[in-house]
Amino acid sequence: MHIQLIPANQYLRTRWKNGLGWTREIIRYPNHDDLWHWRLSIAEVDKDGPFSVFENIDRELILLSGEGMRLNFSEGESVILNPPHDKYRFAGERELSAELISGPTQDFNVMWQRDRFDVQVLHRPLVGPMVFFSEKNATWAIYMLSGQAQFKDQSPTKRLQQGDTALLLPDEISGRLILDGGGEALLVKLVAL
Repeated sequence: MHIQLIPANQYLRTRWKNGLGWTREIIRYPNHDDLWHWRLSIAEVDKDGPFSVFENIDRELILLSGEGMRLNFSEGESVILNPPHDKYRFAGERELSAELISGPTQDFNVMWQRDRFDVQVLHRPLVGPMVFFSEKNATWAIYMLSGQAQFKDQSPTKRLQQGDTALLLPDEISGRLILDGGGEALLVKLVAL
């Protein structure tokens, strides 16, 4: 595995697909307009309104900040995301409208082509070393919710601050990487099918 650090100040702020809000895109893979296989971003939701529709995409939404929101799906289901970090997985084709509980929210958004990737999203405390083992076709994304961390045995030292992201990308060399620090992290495991 090798490490790609993406500091929070390098996230690209762009309009939502439907033009009704803003998102800070962390990364899309591959980096081709709307032809990506997976994408990580932070949605800025400052008013009630519809979400963008994405065909053949699954997505998971994790509340990062704010007092929460209600996701109202067109077929009648309603889901509330409460602080601190409730999450919900749903198909990108489902039409829904967000209703803010009390003021704006920021939401971590994982989207992937369901026929190309299997995805797990984990919320974990970081209270010392965390070990990541190399796996064929597996990419890890680590988003620091709070605190700070660094990868051990790396020269130069690779550090993560709150709000930064690290990608652990597969390569031909097997091995492991050790993340050490304190705080909370979102871990996204993307496995190519």
